[in-house]
Amino acid sequence: MTTTPPTTLLLARHGQTVWHAENRYAGVSDVALTDTGRAQAEALGRWAGAHPVDAVWTSPVSRAVVTAEPACRALGLTPHREPDLRECDFGVVEGRTLAEFAAENPEGAAAFRADPVAHPFPGAEDPAAAAARGAAALHRIAAAHPGERVLVVAHNTLFRLILCTLLSIPVRDYRRVFPSLRNAAVTELRFTAGSVGLIALNVPCA
Repeated sequence: MTTTPPTTLLLARHGQTVWHAENRYAGVSDVALTDTGRAQAEALGRWAGAHPVDAVWTSPVSRAVVTAEPACRALGLTPHREPDLRECDFGVVEGRTLAEFAAENPEGAAAFRADPVAHPFPGAEDPAAAAARGAAALHRIAAAHPGERVLVVAHNTLFRLILCTLLSIPVRDYRRVFPSLRNAAVTELRFTAGSVGLIALNVPCA
């Protein structure tokens, strides 16, 4: 009987962007990294160069692509881009803060805080659908790299939704269970015969 060896996915949120200081929702917007974000990307690159990593996958959004570049240089790898790893579209709050939205629509903000999946922002992508597409993308990546270690660079909300889906946590609880993934920190998942285990969460690279 042939046993497929486990695959390790190393999830890393992109580096800090120019909207982070005010905690603005970036979503599908093309937002540049700060100097701090670029330094975080370099630290992730040094970490990847010191650990066995066999492949790199990224969201197609530029802040994720740029964050992955130092790791690709260190490893001598060409990154694969996966459209289904893009961040969620946050609709009317793209480029805005939750506080700004609450000042304009207190009922909508309260409903979002109570259950962000049942009550997403107006015009936003369905969080449950985003969770499903992201989780399916990670399963495809794991299947393409049996027994390997793969760095996956993408986004805060999408990763939190995915983690809930893969770990059988109610998706509506993503903001409570995973308050935030740190920029360019590594979360390690192990895929074995269709099951997924959490090995490490939010491990700093610097």
